[in-house]
Amino acid sequence: MEKEAASVDRPKRMKSGEAPAPDKPMRSGFTTGACAAAVAKGAVQLLITGIPPKEAVISLPAGFDHAFELIEPVLDADEASCTTIKDGGDDPDATHQAKIIASVSWREEPGIELDGGIGVGRVTKPGLPVPVGEAAINPVPRRMITEAVTGVLEEHGSAKGVRVVISVPDGEEIAKKTLNGRLGILGGISILGTRGVVVPFSTSAYKASVVQAISVAQAMNCQEIVLTTGGSSEKYAMQMYDQLTEEAFIQMGDFVGFSIKHGKRLGMKKIILVGMPGKLSKVAQGVMMVHSKSAPVDFGFLAEVAREAGVDESLAAAVAEANTATQVADMMTEANALSFFEKLCTYGCQHCLDHAGGGIVVEMVLVTMKGNVLGRARVGE
Repeated sequence: MEKEAASVDRPKRMKSGEAPAPDKPMRSGFTTGACAAAVAKGAVQLLITGIPPKEAVISLPAGFDHAFELIEPVLDADEASCTTIKDGGDDPDATHQAKIIASVSWREEPGIELDGGIGVGRVTKPGLPVPVGEAAINPVPRRMITEAVTGVLEEHGSAKGVRVVISVPDGEEIAKKTLNGRLGILGGISILGTRGVVVPFSTSAYKASVVQAISVAQAMNCQEIVLTTGGSSEKYAMQMYDQLTEEAFIQMGDFVGFSIKHGKRLGMKKIILVGMPGKLSKVAQGVMMVHSKSAPVDFGFLAEVAREAGVDESLAAAVAEANTATQVADMMTEANALSFFEKLCTYGCQHCLDHAGGGIVVEMVLVTMKGNVLGRARVGE
C-alpha cells in the first residue's frame, strides 16, 4: 500500500477548497476517509456545544490541514450528526459528490466506538486490512477519525466516550460501480485513503487496488490468478476459466510486471494473462508496463515473429508497415498463420517468467475484441 507522509512540523494550514498541486494541471480532491474524519469531528462538536459548526479542520497524512464544509447538522437529545459532500477533484471517482455522514452519541465508557451505517460496506472475506465482520473503514481513516474525535473530547474535558457511525446514503448503489463485491465488501462502499488526498488518475492507488485484490485471492486459498487488462478481457477470461472463483480474476490494467511480481510474492503458483493483441503483443516484446505512452508496438518485432511462423516475405514486410497490432492480427488470421499467435504468447510467457524470477507457471491467452481465442501458450514449472 502507499506509504503515509510523515511530518515533524505542524502541517501548513490551507484554505477551504485548496489542495496540493498534482503532477498534472488537474484538481486534486479528498478521500472518503478524510471526509469521514471531518464529519465525525463536526458531529462531536455539535453534540457537546449545541452549536452547528460550518466547517471542520482536519490534519491530513499528506502533510497539510484542510477545512471541510459541513452541512445538514442535526441535534437530538443524545445524538448529533453532520454531513459533507465528497469532492474527488478531477479523478474519475465513483464516490465524487457522495454525501458522507457521521452520527455520534454518548457512551458511558471512555473511548471511541466506530462502526459503519447505511451505505458503508461490511467485510465478509479475509485478506483485507479490516477483519471479517467489521465495517469497511480502512486503518488510516479509522485512525484519522479517532484522532479528530479525541481532540474535541479532550478540548472540552469530556470524560465520556462516544459512538461514531459513518454512513453514505447512496453507498450501496455506488458500490455497484466498484469491485467491492468481489473483494467481499457487501452493502456499500469502503471508507478509504492513506493520505487524505485524491490525486487524479493516481498510479499508486491503482497499484494498491491490484495488491489488495491479490491479497484477497491469497486469503481465499487461490493457487492461481487470472490477470486481465480491462473489463472486456476479464469477461472472456471468466468464460474460459469458469472453474475458478471470482476472487481469482484481477484487472491489472497496464501494470503487467508489477502484478506478476506481487502474484508470485503472495504465493500464486500459476498466473494467467488474458488480453488482446494491442497490449499483450507488447508483453511479447518484453514490455512490462503496457500503457500506450510507455512503449509503442514494435512492428519490426512482429514482422520477425511472422517470419518465424512461416509467412512469405511480402506479408512479413506488410506487418512491419502496419498501423496497429489488431491489423497485424487480422493479417495473420487471413493468412491462416495461427502459429504466429502461439509464438507471441510463448514469448510473452517467457518474459513474464523471467520478470518474476522463475518459480511459477505463466500462461497467456490472446483474444479478439469479440472474445475469440487467437492463441495460447504456457511456460514454467
